[in-house]
Amino acid sequence: MKIKRALISVSDKTGIEELASGLVELGVTLVSSGGTARLLAKAGIQVTTVSEVTGFPEMLDGRVKTLHPKIHGGILADRRKPQHLAQLREHGIAAIDLVVSNLYPFAKTIASGDIAEDDAVEQIDIGGPAMVRAAAKNYASVAVVVNPDRYTSVLDEMRSTSGALSDETRAALAAEAFSHTAAYDMAVSQWMTRGGKFPRKLFLELDRHIDLRYGENPHQAGAFYSTQAPTWRQLSGKELSYTNILDFDAAWRLVGEFSEPAVAIIKHTNPSGVATGRDITDAYQRAVECDPRSAFGGIVAANREIDGATAKRMGEIVAITDIVIGPAFSKDALTTFKAKKNLRVIEALPFSNPRDVRSAADGLLVQDLDSGADPFDEMIVAGSVEPTEEDWKDMTFAWKVVRHVKSNSVVFAVGGQAVGVGAGQMSRVEAVQLAAQRAGDRAKGTACATDGFFPFRDGVDAAVEAGARAIIHPGGSVRDSEVIAAADQHGIPMVLTGRRHFRH
Repeated sequence: MKIKRALISVSDKTGIEELASGLVELGVTLVSSGGTARLLAKAGIQVTTVSEVTGFPEMLDGRVKTLHPKIHGGILADRRKPQHLAQLREHGIAAIDLVVSNLYPFAKTIASGDIAEDDAVEQIDIGGPAMVRAAAKNYASVAVVVNPDRYTSVLDEMRSTSGALSDETRAALAAEAFSHTAAYDMAVSQWMTRGGKFPRKLFLELDRHIDLRYGENPHQAGAFYSTQAPTWRQLSGKELSYTNILDFDAAWRLVGEFSEPAVAIIKHTNPSGVATGRDITDAYQRAVECDPRSAFGGIVAANREIDGATAKRMGEIVAITDIVIGPAFSKDALTTFKAKKNLRVIEALPFSNPRDVRSAADGLLVQDLDSGADPFDEMIVAGSVEPTEEDWKDMTFAWKVVRHVKSNSVVFAVGGQAVGVGAGQMSRVEAVQLAAQRAGDRAKGTACATDGFFPFRDGVDAAVEAGARAIIHPGGSVRDSEVIAAADQHGIPMVLTGRRHFRH
């Protein structure tokens, strides 16, 4: 279908002069409104205003411009139907073959949150969505472009086809147009229902970011969708799978808990090792020491730039690493990593989405992220033994780590290093025993943290038997008095945080 007449009315004017000039060169007549018409005229591009077409001026502070039969009739006429063409002739309506429009920047306007309601309302576009939807509905006869990134390909196709756009192109552009208006309406709807954290209806706009190597297992196809532009990018290595993304998400969130140089090594979303250090190389060495065997094939996350020396050390300590994620990589580090074609290298900024969305039972759980430091002033010393400053440091470190371990979970830590991790056990005392088993003699003199309360004193007894000198947990058991008494009997401090951190 050849493009003879185009209506251009855009809020985002990126590239619009180049598009308009290209259309004019192809013999297309341009109709435009408001600021777009003024911009094109100033650029010396011949354009007819919408008011000249309709015979009416723009009205109501610009709220009414294109809402007129001479505009919408020209867009909606199905050129395959003789009666439609006859009605256009009868009423003196010229057909419109191309609509170029994008909508008022509503989402951008309200993003700051500090905007008057009337100002926000004025950014709710009416004429734009009406034109876009009309053109998209009539894609058999009309092309619609809502994305400035499409301008070049549209012009290229028209130049190669004497001014025409194919059926396939018009259909693809129409689908993109309906997505554009749907996202716009979703943003308005969510703003209108503001004031409640969890609205009665929740709309999620998800863009496909990458096709995955596979989902959870090789026989499961998968793709990764995001609600916003991801704050990470893959620099090298083979394609990601679903489990890769889960693991590097877990690793990256864990190292984000620390202001000092920190490294986490993750296997199946659980930390096999976590440590802080003088620098990233030192932190990596100490993280591996927690469980060298489990570090094989793990995901490594660092909260500082990874330099060449650290990259070399990683190759010397653990021959196989699946993913490395960090905020930056030196040139030498990238050279070392890229030599390993299977190693995936991820550069990331702190994840910014405040909500956690998970699928379950034919639906979605939407919740606040379990993030941020727990209020120190809400923690209480439960027993008769006061923690020392070193006790507090080790308990705080262990408490930061344990919230990132699958429930039921227990962590033994000392000196900024996890030395034993017990993850995902059916009983809490077994989680203590597993963490103690992994720590061995290193459990002596540690702080012990668990994500939920100790339901019985046996967990305390097992932790002390392994060598724990201090315990931190949420409290809240009906047997708290027995658990606290056990700590007093062993002569160790016990701190209750008042907040649990289950992770399923």
